[in-house]
Amino acid sequence: MSPQAPNLKSVQKLFKTKKKKKKITHKIGLPPGALVFTGDQKLEKVLINIITYDENELYEETIQLDQLEEHLKLKKKVLWIDIIGLHDVVLLEKIGLLFGIHKLTLEDIINTDQRPKMEAFEDYIFAAMKMIQCPTPESPIDDEQISFVLKDGIILTFQEKKGDVFDFVRSRLADPKRAIRQRKADYLLYALLDAVVDNYFIVMENIGERIESLESQAMFSPGNETLNALYVQRREMMDLRRTVYPLREVIGSFDKYADDKISPETRPFIRDLYENTIQVIETMEVFRDMSSGVLDLYMNSLSNRMNNIMKVLTIISTIFIPLSFVAGVYGMNFDNMPELHWKYGYFYVIGGMGIAVLGMLYFFRKKNWL
Repeated sequence: MSPQAPNLKSVQKLFKTKKKKKKITHKIGLPPGALVFTGDQKLEKVLINIITYDENELYEETIQLDQLEEHLKLKKKVLWIDIIGLHDVVLLEKIGLLFGIHKLTLEDIINTDQRPKMEAFEDYIFAAMKMIQCPTPESPIDDEQISFVLKDGIILTFQEKKGDVFDFVRSRLADPKRAIRQRKADYLLYALLDAVVDNYFIVMENIGERIESLESQAMFSPGNETLNALYVQRREMMDLRRTVYPLREVIGSFDKYADDKISPETRPFIRDLYENTIQVIETMEVFRDMSSGVLDLYMNSLSNRMNNIMKVLTIISTIFIPLSFVAGVYGMNFDNMPELHWKYGYFYVIGGMGIAVLGMLYFFRKKNWL
């Protein structure tokens, strides 16, 4: 079965999309816990969405900060506060004061280049990781930082922009028959973490299809577009490795350092999530090796094409060497050359040249050089 022809237009569109570099804010000289937003503002206004529920009821609304305390009084069994937008440092500082979140934690939340981590404090758990999305193989990898805080039946999530991977969690919460409605906030934290990790598998699947397409291009039509695509793919795999590798440490820390804040009913799910992160890391390593292999394949294909071109040119040159010799001999200006005055000399020379060409082609064919 012949490989599928690569879609060059979609590949070019994908790799012409340049990832905007994040702004680097110099914090040298500032005290620990200084709140400085290091990312790019992606929303005009910070959004605060709340979902509070128990076994029987669920309430969902978008609110303002001054309404938050009132809704805390109406909290049911579990309260999920989803904060979208990290650029408003003053608002986030007020939220931190309201929930007793340490300034060092707030500093990690608004530092969008924060390495994935998990910390267990005396009265809450904090975790930060990258949420990545790649809906199709032609789409660039879009990543954003997402942070979680679990405290006293309350889950706080902090996102950079709209659009997340929690739609399935929200649909499960909307169904009163689902088990998530019967469980506590630590299970909701697990469900959210699981949604982030599960989406990694979708991203990996799309990356795998992209690498297969690049492999076909490298084999059958290597060119500048393929080389550029391979370079960007390699860079993306390096960025993805920095994102994925710490996940094992983050998820494993829940079982080590936060066992007093995670109920025994939820711990088996956390351990299963840890196994999923190991699988993601292994898949990522396989694709990373495949990317390097495709680059080697590209170089070999290019070298083979160059060798074939040189082979054809060498054969052509070899064929014309005796013809040039004969033409050179009879092009000398000597008076005593009887063949020049022979009636059929021209036809014999042309025929001899033709026979020499056919003989050399037969020889090359017999040697499998053609």
